[in-house]
Amino acid sequence: MTRISRRNPRGKPKSPPDGDQLHTDGSSNPNTRIPGGRDRNANRIMSFTLKSLFFSGILLFIIGLFMKNYSSNSVNKSMRPRVVTPLPAPKLMDLSMFEGEHKESLYWGTYRPHVYFGIRARTPQSLLAGLMWIGVKDGRYFMRHVCQDSDELKTYGWTHHNGRDYGRQVLVDQNLKLTTSFLKSMEKESSYGGDWAVRIEAQSEVLKEEMEDTVHLFFYVAEEGGNALYLGSGRSDIPDVYILAFGSRNDIGSWQLHLESKDGFEFHYAGFKTNHIHNLSELVQTNLGVQARTVGRLQLSDTSDDAPNILVFQISAMIPFKADIAFVSRSSGSSSRTEDGVRSLLGESLTGRLEQKQKQFDDKFERCFNISDELNSDAITVGKAALGNLLGGIGYFYGQSKISLPPSSKRLPGTNYISYWPAELYTAVPSRPFFPRGFLWDEGFHQLLIWRWDVHISLDIIGHWLDLMNADGWIPREQILGAEALSKVPSEFVLQHPTNGNPPTLFLVLRDLVCGIKKNKFTASEKNDISTFLRQAFVRLDAWFKWFNTTQSGKDANTYYWHGRDNVTTRELNPKSLSSGLDDYPRASHPSEDERHLDLRCWMHLAADCMSSISDILDDSDIGKEYGLTANLLSDFELLNQMHFDQNNGAYFDYGNHTEKVRLSWRLAEAAGNHPNRELVREVLEKPVLRLVPHIGYVSLFPFMSRLIPPDSWMLEKQLDLISNTSTLWTNFGLRSLAKTSSLYMQRNTEHDPPYWRGPIWMNMNYMILSALNYYSKVDGPYRDRAKTIYNDLRNNLIRNVVRNYKETGYLWEQYDQKKGKGKGARLFTGWTSLIVLIMAEAYAEC
Repeated sequence: MTRISRRNPRGKPKSPPDGDQLHTDGSSNPNTRIPGGRDRNANRIMSFTLKSLFFSGILLFIIGLFMKNYSSNSVNKSMRPRVVTPLPAPKLMDLSMFEGEHKESLYWGTYRPHVYFGIRARTPQSLLAGLMWIGVKDGRYFMRHVCQDSDELKTYGWTHHNGRDYGRQVLVDQNLKLTTSFLKSMEKESSYGGDWAVRIEAQSEVLKEEMEDTVHLFFYVAEEGGNALYLGSGRSDIPDVYILAFGSRNDIGSWQLHLESKDGFEFHYAGFKTNHIHNLSELVQTNLGVQARTVGRLQLSDTSDDAPNILVFQISAMIPFKADIAFVSRSSGSSSRTEDGVRSLLGESLTGRLEQKQKQFDDKFERCFNISDELNSDAITVGKAALGNLLGGIGYFYGQSKISLPPSSKRLPGTNYISYWPAELYTAVPSRPFFPRGFLWDEGFHQLLIWRWDVHISLDIIGHWLDLMNADGWIPREQILGAEALSKVPSEFVLQHPTNGNPPTLFLVLRDLVCGIKKNKFTASEKNDISTFLRQAFVRLDAWFKWFNTTQSGKDANTYYWHGRDNVTTRELNPKSLSSGLDDYPRASHPSEDERHLDLRCWMHLAADCMSSISDILDDSDIGKEYGLTANLLSDFELLNQMHFDQNNGAYFDYGNHTEKVRLSWRLAEAAGNHPNRELVREVLEKPVLRLVPHIGYVSLFPFMSRLIPPDSWMLEKQLDLISNTSTLWTNFGLRSLAKTSSLYMQRNTEHDPPYWRGPIWMNMNYMILSALNYYSKVDGPYRDRAKTIYNDLRNNLIRNVVRNYKETGYLWEQYDQKKGKGKGARLFTGWTSLIVLIMAEAYAEC
């Protein structure tokens, strides 16, 4: 046992753990090695001398084998399926604007959103760092590391984060309150990417006089590339500062990790050599479990594997406790003293720098969003947390997507996928515990907020997404890149289907950027960067549009439908349309090629109109004219009404092969053993016919959200009626996703699928509806005043309910209950729910 202590914390487990508790008898995963191949060298073959026919024959034979192998490799490369072939166009991330100072400034960050606190670099084989701690619940010990609802933290998340070099997070686990602060420092003495510091503060939520609380913290560093890490020598020349670890990397040179604390603590460590960094929690739990059984204490073993690529440092102390950790790197040619860099990132110096960064965040928040005085301090606090969590949830991922192969394709036995090319993705994520990865249609909504805060971060993220486009113009809708990301995804959602799309919401952001250029909202430098980006992106955007226009087209001209619905299922009340992003929102009861999906038509109009506007910016009149004609055709009001408007309901609907006489009924299934099973099976009581699909909800409002309805049309009044009617969509907490009058309102889709988009309130759609209400309240027309009244009431309801839920639960939620306004679904859903900031700021599309 190594001790740096004036006190002796307790830490003996009281009962055998189970589940996610600390294991006392487990073992770590065995090391695995992947052998590398060896290259043949043709020059060695050609060095043979022709001394005899025998040797000539050998030479010819070897050359023949070589040429056959070369030819085979060339054929295999040329025959690579298009679905895993990148679009042959310049990559956006190769633009000079994303190199140099910009790239270096974003090198280090809190880019591991799936853990409670984690740091990595934007590079495929990074040095990682992170925090674990032991939580106590009902007298039992649990390891906290990966974000998960089962941990039942009272709250956690970033109260501030600027997306670049500063963040502050508060986590409350039962009676333990942890505050983690992150600061990045770009000094001229630092090597590439700069240095960083972490402050960890532990306090008790409830003061208990009868006992003292102990906290067990575990800070670790890990090398994804497997390079060896080295234990530090202990005390340094600086008082109260200890050298934990050191190493060297090609990207940053030599580095050291230092710890400072003026509070007494007990110290232990463990070193591991493994390729399975995503299983780090299990490694630590196993080590602790063995020690708990051996010495009866929760302490690491103070041992290390040879050449470890993971070092874990246990700090056990009495609460309250504070520690600073500094990462300092120096290039090989640097003559500056590491000691100076360390001092600037610890103690009082760190305190001052953190306070300065928090003030800068607060000041910039006020400038960017200019939230009116009508909102109280609670609303402002929620707004800052929403923005901070969205920016703090940005992650960096590297790996290969798994692409589904059709049953008819030639494939190896037991395989049903082909791997995409290795790719990186820098992206915001919807939810750290549930969806800590990239989602294509979510990302457009994320960027509506992020571009207003930092347009260069936004362009960087959009560029990464567009660089994932294949030769057909398709982008996988869900990005599961790398072992850490894969470990959080159910197996049924891993494969990506190249026939399926996702709403092209990135055009929402691009439309805003083009509008901002036209209205001179950017500096000259920003305008130049955005224009340069759009010019290089245009070929990719063009390919993306054409992919939708061909693969998602309907039977009739200028109609579209979301491909990928299951037309043979007998278990779903209404077959889902996952590719639409609206999952179980009711479509035609019987999927077919006759469908016309209203929302996709409107998304296509947005894309065509945005492409036309980008062409104007780039002075490309020919292709701009073509896109302008397409946009005009898709906005043709008479044609839209012919295809989708229902006179009797005054509403817009999908069209397809449909019947309302569908239900789920219990039936006996094949017996398992001696016990018969029951299952819910779909019953169709009436033959479907081609018709409009009579379900009023978010899809019905897409022409309204897209501003395709003329301000003086009586049909606009009908939309306002639907929005404001409590029997259809209106609630005191926001607009519900499906009307109470729908036959599928709050109906389960299967035995195990509760209603999702069949009633609950979603922030992204409410934001788009508010944007349209704001527009119609400012243009001339007979319904202007009514639109303004509805806008004010809806905005107030949304803000009030989100703020109330945050105060009561400590979280922003995926969706909100339409009856009582209670948060539902995934919590810490700070993806598009963060649009509440723009609702507070009344920041909407202006073009």
